[in-house]
Amino acid sequence: MERTIRPDDLKEQLAARKELILLDVRRKSDYEADQETLPGAAWRDPDTVDEWSAALPGDKQVVVYCARGGSVSNNVLDHLREKNVQARFIEGGIEAWKAAGGPVTKKG
Repeated sequence: MERTIRPDDLKEQLAARKELILLDVRRKSDYEADQETLPGAAWRDPDTVDEWSAALPGDKQVVVYCARGGSVSNNVLDHLREKNVQARFIEGGIEAWKAAGGPVTKKG
Protein backbone atom coordinates (compact mmCIF):
# COMPACT_ATOMS: atom_id res chain seq x y z
CA MET A 1 0.00 0.00 0.00
CA GLU A 2 1.26 3.46 -0.88
CA ARG A 3 2.12 5.82 1.97
CA THR A 4 0.00 8.64 0.58
CA ILE A 5 -3.32 9.28 -1.06
CA ARG A 6 -4.02 12.29 -3.25
CA PRO A 7 -7.00 14.45 -2.30
CA ASP A 8 -8.78 13.67 -5.60
CA ASP A 9 -8.33 9.92 -5.08
CA LEU A 10 -9.72 10.19 -1.56
CA LYS A 11 -12.71 12.16 -2.84
CA GLU A 12 -13.42 9.33 -5.31
CA GLN A 13 -13.19 6.69 -2.60
CA LEU A 14 -15.50 8.63 -0.31
CA ALA A 15 -17.99 9.22 -3.14
CA ALA A 16 -17.99 5.46 -3.80
CA ARG A 17 -18.81 4.98 -0.11
CA LYS A 18 -15.63 3.03 0.51
CA GLU A 19 -15.39 2.27 4.19
CA LEU A 20 -12.52 4.34 5.59
CA ILE A 21 -11.49 5.55 8.98
CA LEU A 22 -10.51 9.23 8.77
CA LEU A 23 -8.27 10.56 11.50
CA ASP A 24 -7.26 14.18 11.96
CA VAL A 25 -3.82 14.02 13.56
CA ARG A 26 -2.97 17.72 13.56
CA ARG A 27 -1.14 18.95 16.62
CA LYS A 28 -3.60 20.15 19.23
CA SER A 29 -2.75 23.81 18.63
CA ASP A 30 -3.29 23.45 14.86
CA TYR A 31 -6.53 21.55 15.38
CA GLU A 32 -7.88 24.16 17.79
CA ALA A 33 -6.87 27.06 15.51
CA ASP A 34 -8.78 25.71 12.48
CA GLN A 35 -12.54 25.33 12.72
CA GLU A 36 -12.71 22.99 9.71
CA THR A 37 -12.22 19.25 9.48
CA LEU A 38 -13.01 16.51 7.00
CA PRO A 39 -16.57 15.21 7.42
CA GLY A 40 -16.57 12.12 9.61
CA ALA A 41 -12.98 12.54 10.77
CA ALA A 42 -12.09 12.00 14.40
CA TRP A 43 -9.28 13.99 16.00
CA ARG A 44 -6.50 12.00 17.63
CA ASP A 45 -3.59 13.61 19.41
CA PRO A 46 -0.41 12.66 17.52
CA ASP A 47 1.55 12.87 20.78
CA THR A 48 -0.48 9.99 22.26
CA VAL A 49 -0.51 7.69 19.23
CA ASP A 50 0.75 4.81 21.42
CA GLU A 51 -2.42 5.05 23.50
CA TRP A 52 -5.07 5.18 20.76
CA SER A 53 -3.52 3.21 17.93
CA ALA A 54 -4.17 -0.19 19.52
CA ALA A 55 -7.93 0.35 19.13
CA LEU A 56 -7.73 0.67 15.33
CA PRO A 57 -8.91 -2.33 13.33
CA GLY A 58 -6.37 -4.08 11.14
CA ASP A 59 -8.90 -4.88 8.43
CA LYS A 60 -9.98 -1.35 7.49
CA GLN A 61 -8.13 1.35 5.63
CA VAL A 62 -7.15 4.32 7.79
CA VAL A 63 -6.45 7.73 6.29
CA VAL A 64 -4.72 10.30 8.47
CA TYR A 65 -4.03 13.94 7.82
CA CYS A 66 -2.31 16.85 9.48
CA ALA A 67 -2.11 20.50 8.46
CA ARG A 68 0.18 20.14 5.43
CA GLY A 69 1.04 16.45 5.13
CA GLY A 70 4.50 16.69 6.61
CA SER A 71 6.29 15.31 9.61
CA VAL A 72 3.23 14.85 11.84
CA SER A 73 1.42 12.63 9.34
CA ASN A 74 4.60 10.73 8.53
CA ASN A 75 5.39 10.04 12.18
CA VAL A 76 1.85 8.83 12.92
CA LEU A 77 1.84 6.75 9.74
CA ASP A 78 5.13 5.07 10.65
CA HIS A 79 3.74 4.14 14.05
CA LEU A 80 0.47 2.79 12.63
CA ARG A 81 2.24 0.71 10.01
CA GLU A 82 4.47 -0.80 12.70
CA LYS A 83 1.19 -1.96 14.31
CA ASN A 84 0.06 -3.49 10.97
CA VAL A 85 -2.64 -0.87 10.43
CA GLN A 86 -3.49 -0.28 6.76
CA ALA A 87 -2.82 3.44 6.79
CA ARG A 88 -1.99 6.27 4.42
CA PHE A 89 -1.91 10.03 4.74
CA ILE A 90 -3.37 12.76 2.55
CA GLU A 91 -0.69 14.36 0.39
CA GLY A 92 -0.51 18.00 1.44
CA GLY A 93 -2.76 17.52 4.47
CA ILE A 94 -6.02 19.34 5.06
CA GLU A 95 -4.68 22.38 3.21
CA ALA A 96 -4.32 20.38 -0.02
CA TRP A 97 -7.71 18.76 0.62
CA LYS A 98 -9.38 22.17 0.81
CA ALA A 99 -7.44 23.47 -2.22
CA ALA A 100 -8.71 20.47 -4.21
CA GLY A 101 -12.30 21.34 -3.33
CA GLY A 102 -12.71 18.58 -0.78
CA PRO A 103 -15.68 19.01 1.54
CA VAL A 104 -15.09 20.25 5.06
CA THR A 105 -17.33 20.64 8.02
CA LYS A 106 -17.23 23.10 10.89
CA LYS A 107 -16.27 21.67 14.25
CA GLY A 108 -18.50 22.08 17.25
